[in-house]
Amino acid sequence: MGNSNRHIMSIAPYLREIGRGKDGSRALGREQACDLMRQILNGDVSDVQLGGFALAMRIKGETAAELAGFMDAVLPLNLPMPAADRVVLLPSYNGARKLPNLTPLLAMLLAFKGVPVLVHGMSKDDNRVTSDEVFRQLDLLPCVDAAGLAARWMVGAPAFMTLAHLNPPLHMLLTLREQLGLRNPGHTLAKILPVLPGALRVVNHTHPEYGESLADYLDLDRASALLLRGTEGEPVADARRTPRMAVWLDGVRRPDLGCEAATGSLAHLPDLPAADASSTARYIEMVLAGRLPVPAPIARQVQLIVALRELMAVNSR
Repeated sequence: MGNSNRHIMSIAPYLREIGRGKDGSRALGREQACDLMRQILNGDVSDVQLGGFALAMRIKGETAAELAGFMDAVLPLNLPMPAADRVVLLPSYNGARKLPNLTPLLAMLLAFKGVPVLVHGMSKDDNRVTSDEVFRQLDLLPCVDAAGLAARWMVGAPAFMTLAHLNPPLHMLLTLREQLGLRNPGHTLAKILPVLPGALRVVNHTHPEYGESLADYLDLDRASALLLRGTEGEPVADARRTPRMAVWLDGVRRPDLGCEAATGSLAHLPDLPAADASSTARYIEMVLAGRLPVPAPIARQVQLIVALRELMAVNSR
C-alpha cells in the first residue's frame, strides 16, 4: 500500500509500542490508533513499515480502544450509503472450506421477512467458496454503488457488495494477507464495519480470544449487534449445532435476548450439500422452496435477528 508518489511518513514510534512481542508490547490509545491507521490507509507509510505493523499486531492482538481508533480512521472512507431502516450487515470474509457457505441462505431468509440485508466481503478466494460465488449461482450479482443497494432492497432481495467497492483502502489492507500469509487488523475491522448508521451488525469470530476483544469493542461502540462463533469464519450459525449467540442493544449486553450454545451429543445431523458454489446454491433454493427444512440453528439465528430489529425500532421512538 506504500505509494512512491506520496510523502512517506514514519510510524516507527507506534511500532516501538506495539512491536515488543506478546508480553512486552503496549496498547495504543484511541487517538494514537486512529492516527496510525489513517497514515496506513492514506498510503503514507513504507511497505516495510506496513509489514511490520501487520506482524506486530498479529502477535499482540487488538484491544477494544485500538479497534475503535482504527475504525475512526476507516469510517470516513466508506462508500456513502442509501437511507435504509435497520439494515442487517453480514460480513462475509472467510468463505467455505469444508462446510457449505450458508451466509447467502441466512441473507435470503431475512430478506423474505422484509429485512434489508447487506452482505459484504471478498469476491474471490483461491482456497474457499465465497458468498459472492454462491449469490451468482442464485442469479444475484453484486452491487457496485449505492443506487444498486437501494434497488435491491426495494424488491426485497439481499444485496452483496465487495469491500473493494464499499471501502477501497480497507480492501487494500486485507490484500496484504496474500503477501504475508497472515491476517491483520483490517480483517477484524471488516467484520465489525458499521457501514451505515442504525444498522444491526452480525459479528462473528473464530477463536475465543477474538470473541472477548470483539465483545469489549461492542460495549465501547454502543452497538446493536449479534455476536457468535461463526461457521468457518462466516457470520451464519453452524447448521449442525446452535452456537452461543450474544446480543447487544444500543451498546448494552442483553443476555435475556440471546441464546446459549447447544450441549450434548447431536441427535440428528442435517443433510448438507457439498461445499462448492453450485451445490450450495441448489440446496438454498430447495430450502427456500420448502422442499428441505431450514437448519434449526439458522432458523434460531433468524428469529433472534428479527426480534432484535423490532426492539431497535422501539428504542428509537
